[in-house]
Amino acid sequence: MDISLLIKAAIMGVVEGLTEFLPISSTGHLILAGALLDFLDHDKRQVFEISIQTGAIFAVILVYWQKIRDTLVALPTEKKAQQFALNVVIAFVPAVLLGLLFGKLIKAHLFTPTIVATTFIVGGFIILWAERRQSQNPNTVRVSSVDDMTTLDALKVGLVQCLAMVPGTSRSGATIIGGMLLGLSRKAATDFSFFLAIPTLIGAGIYSLYKERALLSMTDVPLFGVGLVFSFISAWLCVRWLLRFISTHSFVGFAYYRIVFGLVVLVTAWTGVVNWTA
Repeated sequence: MDISLLIKAAIMGVVEGLTEFLPISSTGHLILAGALLDFLDHDKRQVFEISIQTGAIFAVILVYWQKIRDTLVALPTEKKAQQFALNVVIAFVPAVLLGLLFGKLIKAHLFTPTIVATTFIVGGFIILWAERRQSQNPNTVRVSSVDDMTTLDALKVGLVQCLAMVPGTSRSGATIIGGMLLGLSRKAATDFSFFLAIPTLIGAGIYSLYKERALLSMTDVPLFGVGLVFSFISAWLCVRWLLRFISTHSFVGFAYYRIVFGLVVLVTAWTGVVNWTA
């Protein structure tokens, strides 16, 4: 295996891990990083990008292991654990259904530089609005913990997650900011976004590997393994940092970053530096 290719896989893993759970769109950053690194051909790179999300999910499982373990142990007997598990399943279903129905159509028509840039910028302004709305009117917060969420709350967050099918939106951004607009506290929205990511991204990774298995061979194992390991390490560090960060900070900084990055998408597309259409 080419050492330079393994180094590129490690860089892509770091990019995935650092951006997957922040409201800044991992897809947009992976497109940019992959183009600048000239990493793999288009089809195999897409499978790689989706597959290494599993490493990031393992990091979430590790960080939240206590909550996950307690829920599994209490699931047969405790109503609170049953409600929490049901909420995750209910929130997971809409993205599965819409993904299977419209995934190909979205990839064919929405992966354009203009749409990516627009969703980055619009998403940034929505974050600014959500943060200002919650800071000016704390009474909008109805749910302070994931354990206080109702089935309807979970369904609404699941529907909001579907917006992330539009490139540049950010799955984390849609669920966290959407959750805040729906009445969840910043902490509750972030926690539920992480829990919802577990079935969503594992399912996407398995489905992608199965669907594109003809593109892969045993020689790809080291490459995917390196990407997965570095995705896990960087995501573990990022998730731990983010949970500390949101206890004393808002998401306003990420909003401005999105706006700037949206402008970067437009500039790199217009100048031909990055083939965003691919």
